[in-house]
Amino acid sequence: MAVGIMLFNPPSGACTDTRTAVDQVGRTVTFPAHPERVISLAPSITEIVFAIDRGECLKGATVYSDYPESARRIPRVGSYVHLDLEKIVALEPDLCIAVKDGNPKQTADRLSDLGIPVYAVNPVDLDSVITTVTLIGSLLNAETRAAQVVNDMETRVRRVEALVATTTVRPRVFFQIGISPIVSAGRDTFIHGLIERAGGINLAAAAVAYPRFSREQFLGLAPDIIIITSMARAEVFERVKKEWESWSGLPAVKNNQVHIVDSNLLDRPTPRMVEGLELLVRLIHPELF
Repeated sequence: MAVGIMLFNPPSGACTDTRTAVDQVGRTVTFPAHPERVISLAPSITEIVFAIDRGECLKGATVYSDYPESARRIPRVGSYVHLDLEKIVALEPDLCIAVKDGNPKQTADRLSDLGIPVYAVNPVDLDSVITTVTLIGSLLNAETRAAQVVNDMETRVRRVEALVATTTVRPRVFFQIGISPIVSAGRDTFIHGLIERAGGINLAAAAVAYPRFSREQFLGLAPDIIIITSMARAEVFERVKKEWESWSGLPAVKNNQVHIVDSNLLDRPTPRMVEGLELLVRLIHPELF
């Protein structure tokens, strides 16, 4: 869906200029032409705002907004699925930026009822992450910097795609994001899209986004590559890695292809997702390097 930001002519006597924009869920939002008190309602939004050099306007952010380091010092307004309405209101924001997938609609609606503009984005894959960077750049008057970030992302994606196009080999990848039960990333996830773009076959490409597997089912898949995320409790994932490596008959173990990666590079819709794509292609196609 094409989304544009249009100048809105305020009523005579208005003390500040405002703009209107149709957000990525189809809502028309009116907000200050130059937002100065912005609250990010998801860690991904926080990262994007810093990436376009507008971190100084952030007055609130959700927990796990941990990148870059300076984001850790921003006041917290709850988690992105359990927002603290009172804290948000107390920070007197002139704009909140939300995500459709995660932020409760009722909280966004309540903020709007209180006169606080809420602009929602809805990145669903790498291409729409790039679009989101452009949109937030427009919201925060950082179009030039956003264009630079987008150009860098697109250039690096094209480089990966050109590299993958040089081989017809498609290794079979199992991406583990849960331990007990074993959970992977299926269709309609960022991870699935990145695995395919990096030249792999996602063994969990099922009808559901996050399918579960028994140990027997996992072993029966005989993956060529096993990738385990380490969003938290890194020592637990190291233990899982060692456990899989004990199954010497698995192709991934025979070829020393059991890896642990930072999940934030692969399932957090920010410019760093391109770094995650580059990491995946190195793991899936080491022969190309």
